[in-house]
Amino acid sequence: MRKKICIIGAGPSGMNIACHFDKLQKQGVGSEIDLEIYEKQDKCGGQWNLTWQTGIGSNGEPVHGSMYKNLWSNGPKEGIEIPDYTFEEHFGEPIPSFPPREVLLNYLEGRWKKHDAKRFVKYEHAIRNVSFNSKSNTFSVIIYDIKNDAINPPKEFDYVVNATGHFSFPNIPEFKGIETFPGRVFHAHDFRNGEEFAGLRLLVIGASYSAEDIALQCQKFGAKRIVCSYKSSPLGYKWPENIRERPLLVEIEGNQCTFLDGESEDFDVIIMATGYIHNYPWMHDDLRISNKEPNSYFVNNLYKGVLWLDGAANKLLYIGSQAQIYTFTLFDSQAYWIVKYLAGLISLPSKEAMMEDSKTWRKR
Repeated sequence: MRKKICIIGAGPSGMNIACHFDKLQKQGVGSEIDLEIYEKQDKCGGQWNLTWQTGIGSNGEPVHGSMYKNLWSNGPKEGIEIPDYTFEEHFGEPIPSFPPREVLLNYLEGRWKKHDAKRFVKYEHAIRNVSFNSKSNTFSVIIYDIKNDAINPPKEFDYVVNATGHFSFPNIPEFKGIETFPGRVFHAHDFRNGEEFAGLRLLVIGASYSAEDIALQCQKFGAKRIVCSYKSSPLGYKWPENIRERPLLVEIEGNQCTFLDGESEDFDVIIMATGYIHNYPWMHDDLRISNKEPNSYFVNNLYKGVLWLDGAANKLLYIGSQAQIYTFTLFDSQAYWIVKYLAGLISLPSKEAMMEDSKTWRKR
């Protein structure tokens, strides 16, 4: 009996599934599986593709990417190297530990080519709705053909894997008086180039990876002064002279921003590096990770970090929905487990045991 699998997204997560599926087929396993990957962009790569567009893209869809020019990996390549495809195999020589975006995307492209992974991808197709029929134990998936501007008839699948990640829907907090600020206010999701802020006074709200990188990049390109506002604790680095840290922003009045310590400063631009939320509007309510779920290493209701436990007869999976450090290796290990499970090579314990396992990991 054939199994029809729908993968949503052809970024690193979805393409890892395609690579492992190719490896499995070459071992003579999984011939009964029909794999289809739906990608709303016209290329693979997800967040690793750079676009100047923000908001709604030229294809009429919300822009997924949060990538910006001059991004370099903030984790060493040795920690994100995929076991079956080394950087040395791809480039033929040693490369630095912290490569730029273009180098990492080129590396991913090499692995996809090795496994002919793109053969599974249907480009410019956006998922509009995923629901589960408990009688037939199948999913009904509504797909929008972007290029032809057509909603296709609902398609039936045995399994669905959501591989869209969770770094495309900004978390935007409210601040008193923000409507009075005369300058530009935007989320890091829409940051594209530090050069445009030369000579300006920047307030970066946040104290994590994006805040750090954006502040330093804008400093390099000539920003006049930068303040990073933190909620709980400062990053605590020895910053360049024109970068400082202040406690949480509490009020805005015109250009003047007042912080929790009572001090005030004037700014020209506010950038919110305040993280992202889980938001999967195409998933039916009872199949969706809550948008109130914190950005944690162990998401609620996911066995082994991937298998949805709250219904759908163990046929819905999420990949790449956790807080992330060593991304490529995380996606690869999750994809390996998923493909083995889809091929029937992994037996599940009872639901109670899976729930207990999930809770145990969350407590850690």
